[in-house]
Amino acid sequence: MNKSNQFSPEVRERAVRMVQEHRGEYPSLWAAVESIAPKIGCVPQTLLGWVKRDEVDKGQREGMTTSERERLKALERENKELRRANDILRTASAFFAQAELDRKLKS
Repeated sequence: MNKSNQFSPEVRERAVRMVQEHRGEYPSLWAAVESIAPKIGCVPQTLLGWVKRDEVDKGQREGMTTSERERLKALERENKELRRANDILRTASAFFAQAELDRKLKS
């Protein structure tokens, strides 16, 4: 199991909600995160990342939303596949062009 999937989405949502609900009881966001993270069983940096990601998704913080990130990854993946296909076609085209030239020279 890799690091990003160690906690279920439900646990993440609950942890973020706990931070949001108890944020006013602490002098800073970091203090709230440090207090709640051990209760969830994660390190404070991980919980802070979840809180920040949630704030970005809700428009409370600048940055790319999760859906925008997924869309960008999909487009980058498609772009990579298209570049690879173009390279294959370019190589094949050069190969067949050379073969055609060789055939004409033999005639």
